[in-house]
Amino acid sequence: MEKQALINQWLLEQEIAHIKGWDFSHIRGRYKEEDDLPWDFENIIKSYLNDTDYLLDMETGGGEFLLSFMANAKCTAAIEGYEPNIKICEDRLLPLGIDFKACDGGDILPFEDNYFDIITNRHGQYNINEIKRTLKSGGVFLTQQVGAENDRELVELLIGDVEIPFPEAYLSIARQKFADNGFDIVEADEVYRPIEFYDVGALVWFARIIDWEFPGFEVEKYQDNLFKAQEILDKEGVIKGKIHRYYFVAKKK
Repeated sequence: MEKQALINQWLLEQEIAHIKGWDFSHIRGRYKEEDDLPWDFENIIKSYLNDTDYLLDMETGGGEFLLSFMANAKCTAAIEGYEPNIKICEDRLLPLGIDFKACDGGDILPFEDNYFDIITNRHGQYNINEIKRTLKSGGVFLTQQVGAENDRELVELLIGDVEIPFPEAYLSIARQKFADNGFDIVEADEVYRPIEFYDVGALVWFARIIDWEFPGFEVEKYQDNLFKAQEILDKEGVIKGKIHRYYFVAKKK
């Protein structure tokens, strides 16, 4: 394909790069990640969650993940602070009886002390003091997080050696912080796994969506690096990187 035709394709992906909730269906089949984690976070949550538990799902996106494991809507609350997702949550979650509130995970939570039996957080921010305040004694916080080294090879390929956005995002650091704040770590794991892209346009879309990992990325600015990525794809049939994930379950003493 001629260079200008490739550039036009990449510019189109850049233009349409947006998501509702946390929906990556636009590049389904064009990339692969998180298909071989050694744990299933949804099933881990279900193993701790009872019908009568008061549950908070933090940074719920569009509520997609919450609805996959929720046991009882009348005992469920959710927060989301990203403006485009707030209306989605209001339309999707409130009619079910879920107590949805617009709030960022790192903020003061709009709930009373010792209110929840379980708090879940998948790839979102949290304030450990607020987790401790709003959890009942014996309550559990379950989180799966994106680690500090996530997508680094892809970032370096597209824009070079830039600062890691969350340098403390390691399981060992999180474990210590929760232990220091009166929690027992019930279970935990941390892994590095492949991420693969099968066309450069999908990588362009991805980089624009994950803008905190690829700060300032634009097709026009990094065109030469995109052609290097295309050369890798033409030669190897895939562009490879690695993801960094960890999870833990912390029980309040």
